[in-house]
Amino acid sequence: MTTEIPRTLRVLWGEPDRPGGRGLSRDRIVAAGIALADADGIAALSMARLAERLGSAPMSLYRHVSNKDELLAFMTDAAPGPPPDLPATGWRAALETWARALRGVYYAHPWILQVTAGRPPLDPGQLAWLDRGLSALDDTALSPADRFELLMTVLHFVRGEAAIGAVLLQRGPGDQAEYGRLIAHFVTPERMPALAAASAAGIFAAGDGDPEPSFTFGLTRVLDGIDVMVTRGGG
Repeated sequence: MTTEIPRTLRVLWGEPDRPGGRGLSRDRIVAAGIALADADGIAALSMARLAERLGSAPMSLYRHVSNKDELLAFMTDAAPGPPPDLPATGWRAALETWARALRGVYYAHPWILQVTAGRPPLDPGQLAWLDRGLSALDDTALSPADRFELLMTVLHFVRGEAAIGAVLLQRGPGDQAEYGRLIAHFVTPERMPALAAASAAGIFAAGDGDPEPSFTFGLTRVLDGIDVMVTRGGG
């Protein structure tokens, strides 16, 4: 059976842009959409507001972008940029470099986490990042299946951390301190003993607003677990 390829994917994988009026192009529209989502969040993005930002009529955008869903697909393909070059000093350094670069993408464009949730990537931009991440494990004896599952483990950790860390960084220590006070008020040893003990130990106290130490701790533990599999040659 012949698979019908969606127009969006045909465009992303090489269909040339169509000419448009008033200096519009697909690249310019996508760049403006990314800038708008970065500044105001994905909820603020609409075709009408994007047209206003570009100084164009909304209908002019549709010569290049069929609808908002297609625009979001183009944005998630373009926003991450090319994947990082990986060091040739072993799988661990390479995978850490990839993970930190991906985290940087999510912190710069947190809306990507919302748009891509539950959507396996098919665009060349995101797949290039997956390919580069998998290449970090090329010199191991792990099977292709094990390599993919381990990369997904790293990916899910990075996405999860960014979903929280990027928000906390934007809100600042004040909001973190308020959260800690509310936890201390409602979470008592009688209700939730383990969580209350963590609160009493200062786990939820506001720090300097830097999520980096927590990310480094978690990523190190994930890489330690991968090291066990690499050492014994697979799962």
